[in-house]
Amino acid sequence: MADTARALIQRATLAACLTLTAAAHAAAQAAPQTPVVAPPPADPEFMSRFDFHLSIAALTPPTMTTADGQSTGDQRFSWDTRFGGSLDVVDYVVGRAAVLVDYQAVLGSEYRPFDPTQGNYTLETSSSVRLGSRTEIAGFLHHVSRHRSDRPKRLSVAFNDLGGRILQRVAIGGTTLDLDLGTGWVVQHSYVDYTWITEAHVLAGRALNDVVGVYAHASGQFFGVDGTVPDRGSQSGGSMEAGIRIKGRAGTLELFAGVEKRVDADPLDRQPQHWGLAGFRLLSR
Repeated sequence: MADTARALIQRATLAACLTLTAAAHAAAQAAPQTPVVAPPPADPEFMSRFDFHLSIAALTPPTMTTADGQSTGDQRFSWDTRFGGSLDVVDYVVGRAAVLVDYQAVLGSEYRPFDPTQGNYTLETSSSVRLGSRTEIAGFLHHVSRHRSDRPKRLSVAFNDLGGRILQRVAIGGTTLDLDLGTGWVVQHSYVDYTWITEAHVLAGRALNDVVGVYAHASGQFFGVDGTVPDRGSQSGGSMEAGIRIKGRAGTLELFAGVEKRVDADPLDRQPQHWGLAGFRLLSR
């Protein structure tokens, strides 16, 4: 246990160095941001919002059983990195049309300390309608494509889901809650057996002063399956993280720690994985 904690601390420290180095060269790149309500402008606007994210998180390696029956750390999962952004292309006052792009690289330590094992792409388009200043309903088309890095993979692993979500912002004293609940039907899939996907997010934030704040984020995912994989029922995963936010003039730095259960963590083996995580995230908002 002490060795695992020490390894996580070492990775988190290195994550800080990598994040800050990347920030020096690309000040507005980052990880998937939870969708939140955007206040309406007075008149229609083009390119009304542009958010970037960049994150690096060290993972406590999950355990795996070797051929001789021994338990060891799974070297496929050591780091989780993401960058991308979301853009409101047009805000038409009663709602907005937006796109989101995210790239995730998962790194292990099987062949080298930083060993890319996955490269995953997420693309989404959405259009929303505002129901007041604190509520939005949006329809979306969501695409995920998963790839192995430095590993052979000839078959396609991807899916498209079409659905909707509701966004709600609640203020309780000095604390804000951003709620996001969405469901999509899988209209195309390759290799995966999903039929529908439901996601829920709760993001709580509180400013301690003009520079520093605290936040907590919890999310859950639920996957319906079509039965093509024997002895496999509906899948569920999720994550919880908490940390501090440090605001600067051009962006925000988050330092966080948490836990995650990731459904189908490897694109091909269809097995969930559990891990702890600690890292750093740069946001343009």
